[in-house]
Amino acid sequence: MSKMGLLSYKSLFCWFLMTSVLFMFSWFLVLRSTGRSYYVDFGILPNSKVLGIWENENLEGAHLISSSTGEGVIWNKNSIKCGSDRPILKVFMYDLPPEFHFGLLGWKGDGKSIWPDLRTKVPEYPGGLNLQHSIEYWLTLDLLNSEFSENLKGRSAKRIYNSSEADVVFVPFFASLSYNRGSKLKSGEKRSTNAILQEKLVKFLIAQEEWKRSAGKDHIIVAHHPNSLLDARMKLWPAMFILSDFGRYPPNIANVEKDVIAPYRHVTRSYVDDTSDFDSRPILLYFQGSIYRKDGGTVRQELYYMLKNETDVHFSFGTVQKGGISQASEGMHSSKFCLNIAGDTPSSNRLFDAIASHCVPVIISDEIELPYEDILDYAEFCIFVRTSDALKEKFLLNLIRNIRKEKWTRMWKRLKEIEHFYEFQYPSQENDAVQMIWQAISRKVPAARRKTHRDRRFYRMSLPRERALRSVPLPRNFG
Repeated sequence: MSKMGLLSYKSLFCWFLMTSVLFMFSWFLVLRSTGRSYYVDFGILPNSKVLGIWENENLEGAHLISSSTGEGVIWNKNSIKCGSDRPILKVFMYDLPPEFHFGLLGWKGDGKSIWPDLRTKVPEYPGGLNLQHSIEYWLTLDLLNSEFSENLKGRSAKRIYNSSEADVVFVPFFASLSYNRGSKLKSGEKRSTNAILQEKLVKFLIAQEEWKRSAGKDHIIVAHHPNSLLDARMKLWPAMFILSDFGRYPPNIANVEKDVIAPYRHVTRSYVDDTSDFDSRPILLYFQGSIYRKDGGTVRQELYYMLKNETDVHFSFGTVQKGGISQASEGMHSSKFCLNIAGDTPSSNRLFDAIASHCVPVIISDEIELPYEDILDYAEFCIFVRTSDALKEKFLLNLIRNIRKEKWTRMWKRLKEIEHFYEFQYPSQENDAVQMIWQAISRKVPAARRKTHRDRRFYRMSLPRERALRSVPLPRNFG
């Protein structure tokens, strides 16, 4: 009986072992049939706060999961990989005539070339306040540079020439510069250069097969100055806009779901080798700029009358004229906190001047939208105050004076950690403002692609082709 029991035990064990092996083998075949292999990469997005789970060698169905937000991003199978296996956004850029881009800077070339040769000379962007809205200039330079740059390390986007393989289509129109330099009528003109360029742009885009393919949803148009693209925005609204805020856009034309908020380029100088501390910055609260503004900016003048006589507060009128930028740099470098108050629009470059100065921003702007806020927690380095609270007697000063040295030091250190996310430079560097904007665009691509695919469910096959592709559809609310 004992021999029979032992035999039965061995038989059961062999049976269990065989079934386990068969199960594991069948599971392996199932995984292999799907073509999926998983590996993990840390550091896909800034701060190494993102865990990437990628499927397949070609990254098809790749998921980027943020540990801070829990949200995922799905990359398509055409994504390029760089040295660290990070997918690079594939960007098709139109070869628009120079009058839309570098021609606005006075670049003429040889009369045949559309683009300047960046290996010989880079056309300069005009200084002063023009620089704060120069976003399209830096993005265009980066795409042109990607054509001859051999090292892809740290790069988030690359120009390609086959639009059918592209993730997005970039429109190289320097809209902010066009507004700043071409919106005023010259002698004998009935229409401004800016208005004419916008009309030409609309006609060009809606005639392109790339636009027709997605109704413009995968197109990137930069209109960072609040008044840029005024004539064309209502016709090009399906595109993804790169904006400074949504202050002058109705929500059905621009909104946080489809568009990207980009930082201003700061105009004050960066605080290099900052060894200051809480005690070495004598000014408690700093503001210098235009005080009398319209719309939501009226809060500035009310705060001015409340704070102007406080001994440890600097609140004064200032411009970029007569050394104003240098004066503002010195003031911010000497201040613990810097006010960023809504003006004619919810945002201003003052926030990014404060970040570059390691002066803890105090944001009083209820409608402000902030760059990269889906992956950055601004509460780590900014103080937010509701406008209604800021206008209460002594509320703002009591709040700021009760922030202790330890908390301020933590925020100051965090400013030094993240300041490079807001630096525009050429050549662009890893995780600087240019690369961060490309990454923000990448995170919008799946939603734009989803909208395009949904719109194709019931394609208007019954309509004549000319009528189906005639123009951009009327805008509708998103969500």
